[in-house]
Amino acid sequence: MKALCWHGKNDVRYDTVPDPELEHPRDAIVNVSSCAICGSDLHLYDHFIPAMESGDVLGHEFMGEVM
Repeated sequence: MKALCWHGKNDVRYDTVPDPELEHPRDAIVNVSSCAICGSDLHLYDHFIPAMESGDVLGHEFMGEVM
């Protein structure tokens, strides 16, 4: 699947990443139809965040269909 990935300060790319998998009984996979960014995403773009690793998938504001 395609996803927006953080690779470092001012380095965000549209990459191919592995398809999601269910890991726990209460997990769900969502087929995203639209998304948005918020202020916390902008902090990730402009600043170095120690917890982030190159290739981490961004985004938490989305809507779609639960598969």
